[in-house]
Amino acid sequence: MLYLAEVQKSKGGFIGSGKAALKLLACQRSDQSWSSVDEVLPAEEANNFNAGVLVMIDLANNRQIKRVQEASRQLVSILQTFSRQLEKSKNQEEEIEQWKQSLTYQSQELNRREMEMEARREQLQQLESDSERLEEQRQELENLRTAAESLQDEVKRNQEELQGAWDQLKGEQRRLEERQSEIQQGAVLDEEQARKIQELLDRLASAVAPTEAVREQLNLSFDTLNTQQVGIDEHWQKLEQHRGSAQQLQEEVERQGEDIQNRWHEWQQAQSSLEQSRLELKAQQITLENKQEYLQVFGLQLQHQEELYQQISALAYGADEEQISEKVDIAALEEMPLEELQSVVNDLQKELEKLSRFVNDQEEELGMQRQVIEELQQKIQQASEYDRLNLETELTDEQDGYRMLDETLVGQRRNLREREEILKQHEAVLHRRQGISGDGNRSNKIDLTPLLTQVDLQRQKQSEELKQLESQAEQLKEAIQQAEALIDQQATEQDSKQIELKQLDGELQKQHSSVSDLWGKVNVCEAILQPIQDGISNLRQKLDTIANVLAQFQEASDYQLQAIAEMKQMLGSLISGAGGQSDAA
Repeated sequence: MLYLAEVQKSKGGFIGSGKAALKLLACQRSDQSWSSVDEVLPAEEANNFNAGVLVMIDLANNRQIKRVQEASRQLVSILQTFSRQLEKSKNQEEEIEQWKQSLTYQSQELNRREMEMEARREQLQQLESDSERLEEQRQELENLRTAAESLQDEVKRNQEELQGAWDQLKGEQRRLEERQSEIQQGAVLDEEQARKIQELLDRLASAVAPTEAVREQLNLSFDTLNTQQVGIDEHWQKLEQHRGSAQQLQEEVERQGEDIQNRWHEWQQAQSSLEQSRLELKAQQITLENKQEYLQVFGLQLQHQEELYQQISALAYGADEEQISEKVDIAALEEMPLEELQSVVNDLQKELEKLSRFVNDQEEELGMQRQVIEELQQKIQQASEYDRLNLETELTDEQDGYRMLDETLVGQRRNLREREEILKQHEAVLHRRQGISGDGNRSNKIDLTPLLTQVDLQRQKQSEELKQLESQAEQLKEAIQQAEALIDQQATEQDSKQIELKQLDGELQKQHSSVSDLWGKVNVCEAILQPIQDGISNLRQKLDTIANVLAQFQEASDYQLQAIAEMKQMLGSLISGAGGQSDAA
């Protein structure tokens, strides 16, 4: 299993070194998660590392150490992975929130449409109910029209009968006039002829058709027709109310449409201003990216200057020889047997070679990482806008890993110089006791102080320039952050306004639909009422015609009865005259 551990060393020994141990801090699980542990393992493999260094160790099931390596790169990789997972989780949370808002809006839209469908269903039900009532009234009018036609036929038949009786009456009247002229010429009527004429007059009087029943049916038809007209007038009044409501609603919808159109125009102007601000922000971001790239290159140069300064300083001052000399007990080395001193020197040489190889490997890895950074910087200069963002993120990760590895190597380099100086101290004592002259090792020293001073001045100058550039970049970054905050706020307001305007558009479409439905209802009602009204008007004209014919028929009947009465009176006079003449004879 893989563990994260800290190197611990106990103080002791005449050369300043002690036993090394590894303090286990965390253990990696199978799901790539980590859990804390607290355990100390003795490990000779940790002698190559300074105290406090974090390492990754691979333990077998029998708790034997299989492999030990520097933990800086893996820690950087773990932190980068954790950072990416956090960012991915944040993006997923934002997407989930957006989905929630979208689902909420869709739910509200569905509820609105359900309410709209329910309102339309009620309107259709009301329209169907009105249509059924109108259909009943139309059926009643149809029945009334049928009754009126039947009454008209009956009146026509009575008129024909009356005309026949009137013709018969005229014939009898002519005969009566002829008979009267005969009587005036001296002829007289006998009883049989008078009786026959009287019977004919009675039959003619009884043949006059009665008009009371027909007039009663006609009045009932007029009453029914008036009742139907009252109902139709109520529907016409409702139709005019619906027409006024539709006209008022249409005017309101048109006014709202103009208002929404003006608000859309204002939103588009604000959106254009927002896009212009985004372009300006993008230009500032590009300027900041160029400054940051220059700062990265400048920082690497300053870092190289620092490394050069440290190396020259180490060469100039011998890596703090006085402090290292205090760690070596020269007196003990003078009293130590020569063979034992030779063995100690050999052990120190082996440890130095081992540590030197490890440091050289780390330096090579650092150099390779520096090369990777330079390659990424070249790719960024030639990359497109989309690829540049990914490359910049990768460059930042590589620079963080480079910095952490370089900081780790600072202690390793110092440890290597200490071990070299300790070995020199031991070799000096051994050579002196063996009678070998050691002056040649220090006779060729070069005074590097002027060079060190020049490098230090250049380093300080570049450091000040770097601080100024960092300050400028920080100010530009703050300005960009403020601009981003302002743009985000404006974008949020624009999105809210856009959602609001879309909702208003939806409501406006709903109102347009309501206006169309209302006008459709008005047109349908008018299409139904107009034929019914025309039928009532036509039926009223027919009933008026029948009433006029009935009045003429009544007048003719009255005239007929009057003529019959006059003829009966004339017949009575003739009969009386005939009787007088008979008595005189």
